[in-house]
Amino acid sequence: MGSEGEASPFVRPYAVTGGRTQSHSQLAMEALVTTTARGWNVMHTLVPEYEKVCRLCSEFKSVAEIAALLRMPLGVTGVIVGDLAESGLVSVQQPDSPDGQPDLALLERVLIGLRNL
Repeated sequence: MGSEGEASPFVRPYAVTGGRTQSHSQLAMEALVTTTARGWNVMHTLVPEYEKVCRLCSEFKSVAEIAALLRMPLGVTGVIVGDLAESGLVSVQQPDSPDGQPDLALLERVLIGLRNL
């Protein structure tokens, strides 16, 4: 057990998202995220978790990769990415799937990337 002053690493992200674990928009875990020019210009004004996502997405990263790299729950990461996308600070490319199912090859690449972390 930690001391009284220590908080769980998950407390702050949940507090930042107001306890939300679902984004207003549906984001696939394999959706690719990159920071927009506007995001780069204002990221220094954001709360730390939102700024970290913007910095991390200088190159395309999947929502799952962002969650793993920042050690945040996938739901919280989805909320943060959704908020950033709604504000025009990141661009999200949802996977194209005619039947609504995730691309298995992409999921395998994401899984391999997560295992290599």
